[in-house]
Amino acid sequence: MTGRRPIRSTPPGGLRGRSRATRTGVLSAGALVACASLAVGCGVVPGATGGSGDDDPITVMTWAPQDTGATNKPGMPALAQAYARWVNSQGGLGGRKLNVLTCNDHNDSVAAAKCARRAVKENAVAVVGSYSQYADSFFPVLEGARIPYIGGYGLTNSEFTSPLSYPVNGGQPALLAGLGSALADSCGPVTLVRPDTIAGDQLPVLLDSGLSSGGHERAHDQRAAEDATSYDDQSGRALAREGTGPGGPGCVVPVLGDRTGTFMDSFRRASEDHPDVRTATVLGSVDQTTINASGGASGPYEGAYVTGWYPSVGDPAWDGLKKLIKEQAFGNNDVDAADAGVQTTWIAYTVLKEVVESLGDGEVSADTVRRALDGGLEVGTGGLTPDLRWTFADKLASVGFPRLVNADVTLQVVRDGRLVSARQGTVDTTRTLQNADVA
Repeated sequence: MTGRRPIRSTPPGGLRGRSRATRTGVLSAGALVACASLAVGCGVVPGATGGSGDDDPITVMTWAPQDTGATNKPGMPALAQAYARWVNSQGGLGGRKLNVLTCNDHNDSVAAAKCARRAVKENAVAVVGSYSQYADSFFPVLEGARIPYIGGYGLTNSEFTSPLSYPVNGGQPALLAGLGSALADSCGPVTLVRPDTIAGDQLPVLLDSGLSSGGHERAHDQRAAEDATSYDDQSGRALAREGTGPGGPGCVVPVLGDRTGTFMDSFRRASEDHPDVRTATVLGSVDQTTINASGGASGPYEGAYVTGWYPSVGDPAWDGLKKLIKEQAFGNNDVDAADAGVQTTWIAYTVLKEVVESLGDGEVSADTVRRALDGGLEVGTGGLTPDLRWTFADKLASVGFPRLVNADVTLQVVRDGRLVSARQGTVDTTRTLQNADVA
């Protein structure tokens, strides 16, 4: 895609230019999701106004699961669509019209591959801000067409090893490593309740890396169906174990994506005779809405630690995202500024914007986008992450994860029914992940 830009226009209210010093590293893996459906739905948001009639549009894709029985992330493609409307109303992305293709991967490997093939067919220059656990299905397609994958959610090892991947966070493993470190000094026996899936199989070692760094024994690994409608049995078994070890009251760590709330409903009933047992989890499995729904200060999350990738939603660094939502997604309940998926998509499109602007009047294609990212371009995100720069020589390359460049997590706690910061700043989990037994 070529052409000259008559005007370079930057969307108003975008992320501020301030940045923090780059800290490298991160490991990641697995996560929580799934369901099955072979149908796949795709849509396109055409550029409304702006751009040049003589310039080819910049086409990208954002995909995520929707309308499934497990984890759903409809806010991610919805935010991408709103972003396209926003930049196009201001003259386009770097003066060019932005086309956003969206696709529903249905938490299904076949559908995920179909989304990737659609991206190839439509000549997408990148897949941006997306969520899928089926890296083995979509990465071979993208790699065959040399299409970069910018800002995936961080669900699979491939997102941190593929030369075509450019992650903006540390994925579930960084969250779990940071959570394990926080729990090591305050919990007796720890039980991890996670999906009985291939992706879920990667989670225990990462929580254990954090626990071990604090001298704590490994967590008990308890598998659960990811699409169950009740977790009474799993709650009972987790609580039965909490009285069997040293170190005071135990902690139960459910990491079940959208089904975490279902688990907590069961856990609330089962824990009436175990008032001292605490819970902890990661953002993406819980947010303020689920805390409110579970009873707020009187619910099972009270006192729980929760790790996240980014500053709290009240941080001024999110003002650009909030402005976009107000102007282009007002009334769409799927687009929540507090949702980690929406936040990741916003940051991923921030990366795309800086890449396009770095290309000046030159061609914008999958090859030029990839070469800019591989050529040492450093992307600032206004303090939402450390400055991002992808190389194959970062601290975690030695353990086989060369694309991990942001190992920071934030630690929050539920106090009086509200999710608040447990400590100032971020925690760098690089060293903890370097010591994780991921073989």
